[in-house]
Amino acid sequence: MSSLSISVVICTYNREAYLKDALNSLLNQDLEDYEIVVVDNASTDNTATIVKELLGDNPQLKYVYEPTLGLSVARNTGVKSTTGDIVAYLDDDAIAPPQWLKTLLRVFENDDQVAIAGGKVDLILPEGFSELPSWLSDDMAIALGFYDLGDEVKQIDDAGLTPRGLNYSFRRSFWQEVGGFDVKFDRVGKNLLSNGDLVFTETAIRRGKKVLYIPAAKVGHNVQPERLTKAWFLRRSWWQGVSEFYRAKDKNIKKSQQFFKAWERIARGIYKSFKYYQNPAVRFENVLYAYGQFGYLKHLITK
Repeated sequence: MSSLSISVVICTYNREAYLKDALNSLLNQDLEDYEIVVVDNASTDNTATIVKELLGDNPQLKYVYEPTLGLSVARNTGVKSTTGDIVAYLDDDAIAPPQWLKTLLRVFENDDQVAIAGGKVDLILPEGFSELPSWLSDDMAIALGFYDLGDEVKQIDDAGLTPRGLNYSFRRSFWQEVGGFDVKFDRVGKNLLSNGDLVFTETAIRRGKKVLYIPAAKVGHNVQPERLTKAWFLRRSWWQGVSEFYRAKDKNIKKSQQFFKAWERIARGIYKSFKYYQNPAVRFENVLYAYGQFGYLKHLITK
């Protein structure tokens, strides 16, 4: 019997097309004792019906409704609704193989200094796509959830390499220590704010905690068709710039320094987009890099 208990949380918002497959993957884990909490973040589709149809036959499953929109809000609600020593997040459009939870749990049992752990993420392309578009670089695929640091366990000392939030686990005690996820990085409605998990990881590293990449704890992530468009990536890049603004604001970096750095990044992105004009993937990657800084600058000037 495990010395630690584990809970898994799915935060969901209008993902009825993927949710049942995600839940079925969790209900078939190679682990005897664990709980699953679905946090319905004010969905308006059939999310509640899908979950409630599974409740009767699966006592380890729990449904929680969270009316306040926001990923970090839902994540914090999920932790409060669980009892496990370890909490793992799986996205509502991801698929976990049977050994996923057991693999993560073993990591925390083997080393009490580990605060956060996450694994590989492979992309599951939508029907009609046998590969990623030619204009999409490997680095840009990270925005779709792709995450692969190799086949060896690694300790992460750079928060920029944080495990993806769709395959992310941590000790409840650490979550309590830092006061949960910061809601100002919340993705609400059509905005694409991010960095909540990155800041959480950054805090762990700063406090001397271990953050581990566990390749064996691999999951698959369904890519929604609308995300394989340049328009989606442009919008995602804009909001990444906004997210970076809030992160810099927390660090009390002078506005003049931020302003200079943002324009320096814009110039670099524009230069490289012309330099690599013949390479559509690298060219578009640098266009996105520059475009995101305008989101950063807009908030720097107006906030």
